[in-house]
Amino acid sequence: MKDELQNLIESLREELRQYGQMLVVLDDQQERIILRHNDELLGATAAVNTQGSAIETARHQREAVQRQLARRLQVDDDAPLTRLVPQVPPDYRPLLNALMQENHLLLQRIQHRARQNYLLLRRSMELLDQFISSFSPALTPVYNGTGSLYSSVTSGAALYEAVG
Repeated sequence: MKDELQNLIESLREELRQYGQMLVVLDDQQERIILRHNDELLGATAAVNTQGSAIETARHQREAVQRQLARRLQVDDDAPLTRLVPQVPPDYRPLLNALMQENHLLLQRIQHRARQNYLLLRRSMELLDQFISSFSPALTPVYNGTGSLYSSVTSGAALYEAVG
């Protein structure tokens, strides 16, 4: 059982590393949003997606190791870690509990940061929509020199047609 426990500990540590890296990537993305480095934002968003895949891989590996330990302990394969920990030798419980707690806390921080980034991006899109709407023919009347509305503008022409 010692091998299964060591594998579980290492897989929890790897998951923790991946969560930590996601926080770094999300922080970088947030900085790009705030500083309006739009040319770099696409790369930062791609890095978030790549890191998401790395987290998924680490989680799947941890779940596989967790299932092995569950079988060894003669517990249901899909038993949560909180149910397995009381079954392991007492010497391993504090470390397993600490790793689970750290993973949980980092996951909460990631969710919080991802929500922040989403709201920042959404606000940027709203501002862009307002900017575009200020030139939108359907919403902003455009007059000619005699004070009459341009007929092409009131017809709902696209922005690029109205400007061109």
